Amino acid sequence: MKYIFNMDSENSVFQFTIPGKGKFTLVLQEENVQSIKADVEVNPTLEHMFKNGEEQYKKGLGITTSDLLKTLSEKDFM
Repeated sequence: MKYIFNMDSENSVFQFTIPGKGKFTLVLQEENVQSIKADVEVNPTLEHMFKNGEEQYKKGLGITTSDLLKTLSEKDFM
């Protein structure tokens, strides 16, 4: 546990083995405290994309990620 508590951006990967299960790699992904709002404020195109997407969603022109995944098959990735 001490290795996990000492992880930071410089020491972000920890490999360990659990007998009978296998080898595991733990990777620290630091939290990004910057919100999407900050990105939108500096990028007017991004703001337009969000507004456009919201309008389409309200009109029923979108699908959920789950529905999109249902339409894909193994052949789509070959």
